[in-house]
Amino acid sequence: MTFEMIVVFLGLMGMVTALVLDKMRPGMILFSVVVLFLCTGILTPKEMLEGFSNKGMITVALLFLISEGIRQSGALGQLIKKLLPQRKTTVVRAQARMLPAVSFVSAFLNNTPVVVIFAPIIKRWAESVNLPATKFLIPLSYATILGGVCTLIGTSTNLVVHGMIQDSGYKGFTMFELGRVGIFIALAGILYLLFFSSKLLPDVREDKVGDDKEEADASSYHRVEAVIGARFPGINKRVGDFNFARHYGAELKEIKRGGVSLVDNLARVKFREGDTLVLMADDSFISTWGDSSVFVLLANGKDTEPTPSRKKRWFALTLLVLMITGATVGELPFMEEMLPTIDLDMFFFAAVTTVIMAWTKLFPARKYTKYISWDILITIACAFAISRAMVNSGVADNIAAGIIDMSDDYSPHVLLAVLFIITNLFTELITNNAAAALAFPLALSLSNQLGVSPMPFFVVICIAASASFSTPIGYQTNLIVQGIGNYKFTDFVRIGLPLNILTFIISVLLIPLIWPF
Repeated sequence: MTFEMIVVFLGLMGMVTALVLDKMRPGMILFSVVVLFLCTGILTPKEMLEGFSNKGMITVALLFLISEGIRQSGALGQLIKKLLPQRKTTVVRAQARMLPAVSFVSAFLNNTPVVVIFAPIIKRWAESVNLPATKFLIPLSYATILGGVCTLIGTSTNLVVHGMIQDSGYKGFTMFELGRVGIFIALAGILYLLFFSSKLLPDVREDKVGDDKEEADASSYHRVEAVIGARFPGINKRVGDFNFARHYGAELKEIKRGGVSLVDNLARVKFREGDTLVLMADDSFISTWGDSSVFVLLANGKDTEPTPSRKKRWFALTLLVLMITGATVGELPFMEEMLPTIDLDMFFFAAVTTVIMAWTKLFPARKYTKYISWDILITIACAFAISRAMVNSGVADNIAAGIIDMSDDYSPHVLLAVLFIITNLFTELITNNAAAALAFPLALSLSNQLGVSPMPFFVVICIAASASFSTPIGYQTNLIVQGIGNYKFTDFVRIGLPLNILTFIISVLLIPLIWPF
């Protein structure tokens, strides 16, 4: 092994370890590894910075703003309210109305705002019709993931892989190309949830701290649930060392983490990202901190979503439809012939839509930086550099050769299955974009050494990196519903592992048929 290969191997092992142990934000962990590769000459400054100007990464940033415009239009809140039955029903019937629509919406919008809007409404609705909310919240998160694998913009991972494909000299995905396999996975996944989630998910777990109505009436304080976001200043600090009341004007009563309610010796507990805090706060708390990235989700058992005019909702939805239609039609050959000097791709229409939304005040233009998840963007940009380092050092070729040597007697189908398993294990342990960064150069090297088309391997990375069902840590939406639903880690394993296996089987069987080697 060369010096460069040793450095890359050590850097990647350190990166994975730091991500699993949650030492700091993923973006900074990946950036640290990239700087290491820069200092050792494995990456040039140009190669290090290429990801920050990548069209796919910038498109992800624009889609954050577009999702915020749709959220603030009130369209999503009105949609879920119309989908949920207002009379007595069963879990399966309610899921049958909810899950397909959620998957469809999440195919075109960022998953996180969909869950942030829907989860409190669904929890409040479930309580009103005497159904356990725990039967709906994990399926809600999974439905957004299943919808995300159906389109190019369904998840940031698809856009990351799309960008890497283009950087490697191949033609990227069209808008609905991934849907050729994704729609079968989504349909099978929704049917699985309809038939088995009610049996596999727990009934409501009572919180240790309830809503003390007498105390609330006397003090005008109410029970609020707040999920800690990336910019919460108390992360990794003990509760006793962080004056929560002084910072936010609310009293911390309980921390929910991994299905466990932490009440005793609360002052010694450290805050972690994704924790759900049970607070006693007044009515101004949500209005003050609702647009802040300090908390990912806020719920007080009341309807706090914006309800703008019907005209504004329809205008926002019309812009979204025009963006999707434009990006789809713009990729057709006759459009390329008509306008050869303009690249009518997803980036073009996302940029136009963002500007229109800003000038028509669908989201506050002065606050636009608040609605972008900068850590995700830095993670994506660094993912491109790490992928390049794996190629430059020869690590990707070395690992690919090892996989091929172990599978000499097998066809590319087996190697496709191996790549799915590797990518899926990474996405369950670290993050989906970091998993794609590690898997992409392996896919490219495997296809080159086998002399086959790389497209089946690229598609399997998109599916496997998104299929984070078995743990709550691989996908932010899983973390959000874990806290608000008070789920245990084992709840995700029990219902998610069969869904992972189902996704694996469909992918390995269908992808080689749709994209031949």
